[in-house]
Amino acid sequence: MAHIDAGKTTTTERILYYSGYTRSLGDVDDGDTVTDFMAQERERGITIQSAAVTFDWKGYRINLIDTPGHVDFTLEVERCLRVLDGAVAVFDASAGVEAQTLTVWRQADKHKIPRICFLNKMDKIGASFNYAVESIREKLKAKPLLLQLPIGEGKTFKGVVDVVSKEKLLWNPNSDDGKDFERKPLLEMSDPELLKEITEARNALIEQVADLDDEFADLVLGEFSENFDLLPAEKLQTAVHRVTLAQTAVPVLCGSALKNKGVQPLLDAITMYLPSPEERNYEFLQWYKGDLCALAFKVLHDKQRGPLVFLRIYSGMIKRQLAIHNINGNCTERISRLLLPFADQHVEIPSLTAGNIALTVGLKHTATGDTIVSSKSSALAACRRAEREGEKKHRQNDEAERLLLAGVEIPEPVFFCTIEPPSVAKQPDLDHALKCLQREDPSLKVKLDPDSGQTILCGMGELHIEIIHDRIKREYGLETYLGPLQVAYRETILNSVRATDTLDRTLGDRRHLVTVELEAKSLETSSLLPVIEYAASVAQDLSQASREAIENGLHSACLQGPLLGSPVQDVAITLHSLAIHPGTSTAMISACVSRCLQKALKKADKQILEPLMNLEVTVTRDYLSPVLADLAQRRGNIQEIQTRQDNKVVIGFVPLAEIMGYSTVLRTLTSGSATFALELSNYQAMNPQDQSTLLSQRSGSS
Repeated sequence: MAHIDAGKTTTTERILYYSGYTRSLGDVDDGDTVTDFMAQERERGITIQSAAVTFDWKGYRINLIDTPGHVDFTLEVERCLRVLDGAVAVFDASAGVEAQTLTVWRQADKHKIPRICFLNKMDKIGASFNYAVESIREKLKAKPLLLQLPIGEGKTFKGVVDVVSKEKLLWNPNSDDGKDFERKPLLEMSDPELLKEITEARNALIEQVADLDDEFADLVLGEFSENFDLLPAEKLQTAVHRVTLAQTAVPVLCGSALKNKGVQPLLDAITMYLPSPEERNYEFLQWYKGDLCALAFKVLHDKQRGPLVFLRIYSGMIKRQLAIHNINGNCTERISRLLLPFADQHVEIPSLTAGNIALTVGLKHTATGDTIVSSKSSALAACRRAEREGEKKHRQNDEAERLLLAGVEIPEPVFFCTIEPPSVAKQPDLDHALKCLQREDPSLKVKLDPDSGQTILCGMGELHIEIIHDRIKREYGLETYLGPLQVAYRETILNSVRATDTLDRTLGDRRHLVTVELEAKSLETSSLLPVIEYAASVAQDLSQASREAIENGLHSACLQGPLLGSPVQDVAITLHSLAIHPGTSTAMISACVSRCLQKALKKADKQILEPLMNLEVTVTRDYLSPVLADLAQRRGNIQEIQTRQDNKVVIGFVPLAEIMGYSTVLRTLTSGSATFALELSNYQAMNPQDQSTLLSQRSGSS
């Protein structure tokens, strides 16, 4: 995992090559521009690359998942982290910690994933090992354990020194593929200075690990307090392994994937320091008692085989022809074939056990983030165990539910635009394509505009929607037309309002009569769904069916606000009185409550909320002032300007509406030298002036 362009894909390529997985070295053609990276992402990256690959290294079986670094695909990263046991964070040694590095690091913290840092691009001009390590310490607030030091930096980078075993690893400069390198112990005669430096580094490492690990501290203080040099490398390695698992520190290695240096020691470090599946403790597993529990974390559509679902097996085992139960979809399906994503061909296998990643054929209804178990009864049994445990600890039951559905939180889409097929006849094809793409990528939402009947795509960013458009053309052969991008606004109210409504209809011989009085007021805290309360007099004799009907009515009224027809959030609704004539259908109750709330919202003081983005722009000194001037025009709010070697990093907030098409503008302003990263911060109220401008634009155009 890494920031865009730190060299994840190249590192992955090399790893696969050295493990004998691929025959030839993949080439990313000096891909150090973001655009190359995108073209390559299109040509190759949407294949199996970001899914899983299985390979062997020195007797270990490793499942590798390469994650995208682009901010529009945060969900993709989140999804992969969910099923991993450990991670390698790749850094560009000349840039250190960048915007996206922080994002993926936070995600890994959230899922409590042990990780190793790999400082890549040590051969790049401006590469600085110390700067990169310092930025890990400062910005990620992590404790770096230096297990290697580079020999030379930038143009002079030749190899690395292994601090743990005091050996130097030099790669043969004439070798094409970096397969042959020599490992020599450091000697007093040949490298006195280097040896002195490494001994100091090793002693510092030993002290650092001893501070974090008591067992190791006892060992060091007991047997080896006089002379750290006598401490065997194996003892230090097991201690580093424990500290990595405890996530109190991160091992740091370095190299240059493009120049084929330092990748083999990285593989050794993965097997040595990152956890095996047995060493990860997932809380929800204890409820399953060895029954099957797996998570579908990726769906790909294969022309011949239909949907291929990637599963991470947490417990139990999977066999082919096995019937499984999908908790999220509440349906039972059969796995027709099981494949291992091995090398360039998928190998068919009869069964797979816990800890593995499987590729299944035959699951037609499973989508990304679904939990798969052996049967409905197994899930219920697990749920009961969790509830019993919950009662002991006085936890609420929804906690138990949450442990079972170990899915992925899907961020709310912030951009949307209409998509049109080339002709009405092609609409069913477009619907099919979108349905398949949604199963692969849950952060893409598709909805129908009730007024115009158009299909609307909702996504995470311009690039996201562009790629979806591109894939519909490439994979489904449909030329579609995208409307202009629009921003997903929300609405709320500022005061408290009351309304009453009566619905009286006679259908056939049944009279439906509902009278309702409710109050809507603004909430202090942020909540997407309305908070619903009932007055004591109403709550007493309300049946479950009526209660559900009321809540459905209130929720549906909140989907389309009075100003822009955007969802209404941060409202609390209190039902003061409700009279229902016997025999009234639930649909009528819903309709009446919904109409009454719409009435109340129309009367209230209304406020539009707009998505506010965190923006980070990295720019050279010369272009700083035009970039700042441009941001000021975009209602930007600059928080701070940091210095990162020769660059300035501008950090601030800017409304999403003002940042459409920013990438082209930024490229023009800075002659292509700046990069930027965006992510949703929160929704904030628009000021009255901007709000009235927006409303007059909307009413003028519609």
